[in-house]
Amino acid sequence: MKVLFFFSFMVWSTFCFAQKEFQPAGSTVIETVDGDLDGDKIPEKVIIYNTKDEDDSGHIREIQILKKANGKWSLIEKSRNAVMGSTAGGMMGDPYGETKIGKGILIISQSGGSSWKWDVTDKYRFQNGHFELIGTSTSAGSPGDYWKETDFNLSTGQLNYKKEVENTAEYGKSLKETYIEKGLKINLQNRNLEKQRKIVLPKTKETVYL
Repeated sequence: MKVLFFFSFMVWSTFCFAQKEFQPAGSTVIETVDGDLDGDKIPEKVIIYNTKDEDDSGHIREIQILKKANGKWSLIEKSRNAVMGSTAGGMMGDPYGETKIGKGILIISQSGGSSWKWDVTDKYRFQNGHFELIGTSTSAGSPGDYWKETDFNLSTGQLNYKKEVENTAEYGKSLKETYIEKGLKINLQNRNLEKQRKIVLPKTKETVYL
């Protein structure tokens, strides 16, 4: 039991040292998640930081992904774009929801709004030497008015859009469209929900923001 405790303590101490080595000065940890992201059956560590730096969206968030090899932790990727700032959720405040790892996929969920609400879930996979966005699902709307949902598989290029309208007098009829948009290359580095890409769907003329 003492040996196991000592081993666990040493592993934890090694990680703490590595975290301090890469942690942005003056930042605090929001969440830490463990999971295998590159298929080698060795868990990586994903850390979300609230940094001391600020812009129009509040405190800037930084996501870091650490990998352990030969007993040493190294930083394999980081980004200050993929996770929104501390006040970017509008009236709801902090938009950060959670980060998960499932079947080798990094999943980040965020949301915000007031009476008009929105949420977005991004899925990243390690490929081509980066964590590339392979899927994003969004929803937005207001109860009693309309609710729209977008599910975009970047790997296949298929975008499914649906708008369910309750207040038809003001917002018209409900709409649905499937559209193919191939070739978009978005990764953890250039993903920026505060400077979104815009797609106008050809059939419904609805605007989708990614």
